[in-house]
Amino acid sequence: MSPEILALEKEADQLKNDGKNDEAIAKLNEILERDENFVRAHLALAVLYHKTEVHDKSVAHAETAYQLEPDDFNAAALSVTYQRAFEGTRDPIYIQKAESVNTNLR
Repeated sequence: MSPEILALEKEADQLKNDGKNDEAIAKLNEILERDENFVRAHLALAVLYHKTEVHDKSVAHAETAYQLEPDDFNAAALSVTYQRAFEGTRDPIYIQKAESVNTNLR
């Protein structure tokens, strides 16, 4: 990973810790402009978009992270993201998707 991207990630983490979610989102999207396959940026965006109640983007980034690295950690993160999207929207499709991911984890 390039030092430039790691520096941007560190800045995004600090912005997130300072409660500056919109600025952290912008910084993470800047990372993805440079490397669209940077999984940690997708995972962080999934969390931040959930916090800002933009559930469709939260889900999209969690799905991308899982597609890029289909491991157990990213599967669990995807399941949690679906569950949070359900809580925020009450759209039953998200619970169905969460159950599907959880079945595949067993």
